[in-house]
Amino acid sequence: MGTNPGVKVQIRSLYKIFGPDAAAMTEHVEAGISKEDLLDKHAHVLGLRNINLDVAAHQVQVIMGLSGSGKSTLIRHINRLIEPTAGEVIVDGEDILAMTPLELRQFRRSKASMVFQGFALLPHRTVADNVAYGLSVQGIDKAEREERGKRWIDRVGLTGYEGYYTTHLSGGMRQRVGLARALATDAEILLMDEPFSALDPLIRTDMQDILLGLQTELHKTIIFITHDLDEALRIGNSIAILRDGEAVQVGTPQDIIMRPADGYVAEFIKDINRGRVIQVASIMDAEKADGGPKVDAETVLDDALQLMIGSGSDIATVTRNGEPAGSVRLESIATALAKPD
Repeated sequence: MGTNPGVKVQIRSLYKIFGPDAAAMTEHVEAGISKEDLLDKHAHVLGLRNINLDVAAHQVQVIMGLSGSGKSTLIRHINRLIEPTAGEVIVDGEDILAMTPLELRQFRRSKASMVFQGFALLPHRTVADNVAYGLSVQGIDKAEREERGKRWIDRVGLTGYEGYYTTHLSGGMRQRVGLARALATDAEILLMDEPFSALDPLIRTDMQDILLGLQTELHKTIIFITHDLDEALRIGNSIAILRDGEAVQVGTPQDIIMRPADGYVAEFIKDINRGRVIQVASIMDAEKADGGPKVDAETVLDDALQLMIGSGSDIATVTRNGEPAGSVRLESIATALAKPD
């Protein structure tokens, strides 16, 4: 099978049906039977239908959807916590489904770490022991475990709490422990299943900041599950939106906001603050401006609008890496800010 060197994870024609005769139900699902009819007529549950997704290396791939959309089912296929009914999961050109039990254990220990919504920490162990747990499983000696564990505890802002038991920590602090534990193993892939959804809004934003800051330095391949569009838009390089086990749209945050694939996605994004999400690059003209202020292509529209109003100009030069790349007009910004009907 040919692989794209820029792609870390390839998911091909993936189906998951829950029930005693799942394989026999694949024909009905491929023929287009609805999730409701599959349950009513055949007493089987459709988890995933024909998922195809390329996850780019060193990027954050968000998978989002409402409860029951299949997002948590999908992420659990990547490390084979769930076995598919049909399809392929390829990581670095290697078929995860063809791995022996020993190879799969090694993959989970060193290649793909998971961060859970419920933290999944060991309550009878200290913060230091929890962070070093994956290293212990890998067979790393005690001195190196302690050194690496201490480094990651510091990185997530928990220095001084090494000897605390996790039951004595707040939810946000426990999630920091979970993140440090996943990072300590030096796994190339982080699988994050709604890791911040149980946290208060301010703590949740803080955890997003920590993750984004670490990602700027570490460049992991992160697959992040959420039901929150604001969170998806903030952290994702790419977003896949699932509905009833199907991927209804895959694209960049700008693609999702500017070009929703259908009414379902349009409904999803209708209450988003477009001015804080849409970037100038998404609406700029290729023709360069003659005068006016300069604005970077990644500037959000609200900031560009304030700059242009402040300068008294109805046009701005759009730059990339300091070089002119196009132009944007107040009229275009106003049109983009208007919510679609």
